[in-house]
Amino acid sequence: MQQTAKLRIDHAWCGVLGVPRDWCTTAGLEPRTRIGWAGCYVGLGVSGSHLAGRTPSDLVLVIGSELTRLPWVNRKVRRWEPEPLRWLGVHSMYLLYHIADRREAAGLGHASKLAVLADRITRH
Repeated sequence: MQQTAKLRIDHAWCGVLGVPRDWCTTAGLEPRTRIGWAGCYVGLGVSGSHLAGRTPSDLVLVIGSELTRLPWVNRKVRRWEPEPLRWLGVHSMYLLYHIADRREAAGLGHASKLAVLADRITRH
């Protein structure tokens, strides 16, 4: 813990939902700066964060392991659209999920067409 006590956090995220465009976990290391990252657990919090912590560790230590050969290592994700298009898209998805949740809670079907549509849109 002492080794990191003086480091400052450069970026942080907080919100209801944070996902990469393709809904896939990623971890990696920028070779020039030696800055590692891990994230995008998308519902796989405990197991995803465990592997995500171990993967950059192996990359930093230059250990060729099964983890460093996973397809999620240094994977590039297509960027989101610029604002305000991203904001409109995200808030439209929140609205669709909210409506779908309300319909399902009211007993109007197991998986509403809105939920299926929202899932289909967000996976592409």
